Amino acid sequence: MKQLAAVLAISLFASAAAAQSESISTNPAIDMPGFLRVSMEAAGVRDARRLSEADFIRMSREPGTVVLDARSREKFDVLHIKGALHLSFPDIAVDSLQRTIPDKGTRILIYCNNNFLNADEAFPTKLPAASLNLSTYVALYTYGYRNIYELAPLLDIKTSKIDFEPSPR
Repeated sequence: MKQLAAVLAISLFASAAAAQSESISTNPAIDMPGFLRVSMEAAGVRDARRLSEADFIRMSREPGTVVLDARSREKFDVLHIKGALHLSFPDIAVDSLQRTIPDKGTRILIYCNNNFLNADEAFPTKLPAASLNLSTYVALYTYGYRNIYELAPLLDIKTSKIDFEPSPR
């Protein structure tokens, strides 16, 4: 029921946005209705792709899996999941994805600030609706990646079984 209400709200918003955009100069490089459509499609898949800590660890060790960190370089350098690739969210684009993860079938595991407690310097909390997991998932999905999984729980970094490391200085 929640998803139906969300779909209806987004559809209404997209219709209003489309009507307003007709009165404002159109920019073919920005597509709010397309973003909302893909976001809803990705949301339908995402729920089944959220992982427990144990499953995230297990899958991260399997061949052909990439752990992607889309936080800023500064936060990544302070601390990140051991072995994670870094591609900051603002840098996610056609060319950078082609260089970083050329095979769209690659299994990608994502995490963000809102997965960890007690490490505010590296993982400052964002508002839940602004969680980087959400925007990263939608962005990757928009670029054609479909094998995306997300760390689900909020974990205390002091007790987590996940291995972390800072970037070498």
